Amino acid sequence: QVQLVESGGGLVQAGGSLRLSCAASGSIFSINAMGWYRQAPGNQRELVAGISRGGITNYADSVKGRFTISRGNAKNTVYLQMNSLMPEDTAVYYCAGRLYSSNLSRPDYWGQGTQVTVSS
Repeated sequence: QVQLVESGGGLVQAGGSLRLSCAASGSIFSINAMGWYRQAPGNQRELVAGISRGGITNYADSVKGRFTISRGNAKNTVYLQMNSLMPEDTAVYYCAGRLYSSNLSRPDYWGQGTQVTVSS
């Protein structure tokens, strides 16, 4: 079993920055891809950014150039640096992890979510 715990959400003005963190515990050696999804009210949950154990990253088009995903040296933490935030980035952000695969399209584990609110 793997547990994912997020931190770092909050309220920020448009144009500001936030950094999300996620720490994995448990059977972390089986985790390959980690990353972030988000879900705004009335919308489906969408993949924001993912990173493989080897450091390969992918981003949603809507956040390219503004968000940066990274992984700690121990590979059990993942970060999302969010710059130039816009009101449409407002959502609950979920940390996600996938066993064995470098593709985060179908996560095996989810965090509890952290709220990010961007005011205009």
